[in-house]
Amino acid sequence: MKRNTIYRLSLAGLLTALAVAGSFISIPIGGSKCAPVQHMVNIFGAVLLGPLWNIGIAFTASLLRNFLGLGSLMAFPGSMIGALCCGVAYRLLPNLPLACTAEALGTGLLGGLAAYPIAKFLMNLNVTGTFIYVMPFFISTAVGSALAFALLILLQKGGVLANMKGAFKR
Repeated sequence: MKRNTIYRLSLAGLLTALAVAGSFISIPIGGSKCAPVQHMVNIFGAVLLGPLWNIGIAFTASLLRNFLGLGSLMAFPGSMIGALCCGVAYRLLPNLPLACTAEALGTGLLGGLAAYPIAKFLMNLNVTGTFIYVMPFFISTAVGSALAFALLILLQKGGVLANMKGAFKR
């Protein structure tokens, strides 16, 4: 296995573990458990690993959260759509505020809309409107995005972010 792949796999494992452990910090709103740490992890994954790895991290964290009883089925669309959106946005234009905005829109709007049919048909919840999960998902992703932005700016100013990115290019 190449060194680059080992670094990426190790970082993906650490980010997945952080997302699962961060599930203890959740906001229960309507049948969903909004987890801001997952959104922070999505942005870190986008910046450090890219969209495909990021989707894998979000899927694995959602799966583990469900197996451990720390999340609901709505963790899948919320985290995975946000991971895809911020990963693609950062890959196309490496700009941290853009990645944070893409995470918020991907999770808040698209993930919130995708959660509705999951809640209604798979979880058999009595939900009243298509947009019912948009606001709770926006709240969760806003907190996580702000946290990721602040931490990544600190890492960038300290030179740590460049070192982390450089580890993948050796």
